Amino acid sequence: MDANMNKILKWSIQNSTNVSSDQNAAAADATSRGLTPEMMATLFGGPSDADLMKASMEALRSDEVDLENKLVAFDNFEQLIESIDNANNLEPLGLWTPLVELLRHEEADMRRMAAWCVGTAVQNNEKAQDKLVVLNALPTLVAMSTSDPNPAARKKAVYALSSAVRNYQPAMDEVTKHLPEGYPRGEKIDAADMDAVDGIMDKLRAHPVESSA
Repeated sequence: MDANMNKILKWSIQNSTNVSSDQNAAAADATSRGLTPEMMATLFGGPSDADLMKASMEALRSDEVDLENKLVAFDNFEQLIESIDNANNLEPLGLWTPLVELLRHEEADMRRMAAWCVGTAVQNNEKAQDKLVVLNALPTLVAMSTSDPNPAARKKAVYALSSAVRNYQPAMDEVTKHLPEGYPRGEKIDAADMDAVDGIMDKLRAHPVESSA
């Protein structure tokens, strides 16, 4: 990814609570951290949420960014898409497909954060819930929730499923088709029945998984 945007992204996260209160001090701190005037101008000029979302995804897909900084980018991305407007911008920005692909990442923390971001984006958001159906991401999340060797990744996969199916019947129907044996697989579960949804999610949280060696 672009090196300047990567530095801006990381620095803006680290200093997000300081910039508004004392921009001069933040600027001095930026200089001490090696930010060039051009980079500072980009930062203090206010890169848009869309720019930051794209920069985050660039970092997540870059071979030049280490895992620690990818997790910083993922954390920033998740905070951005807490806004429903930003979540709805995932599609026009072309970010849904790469986000869903990260559910299959070899690193457990990357899978965990991808599921977390999916769950945040689709919460109370029918447009985003439908996108998961279209992208065929729900079977992946079901598989994660029942077989991922990492407990934290499984937990976030269940969170994503819970957000995806509530009050959205097409997602609920898709999930039930892929539930493992012992679940109401293929049955018609009302997506508006919160007790029924909670029952499935509670069972998924308790699903036994063999520990990795």
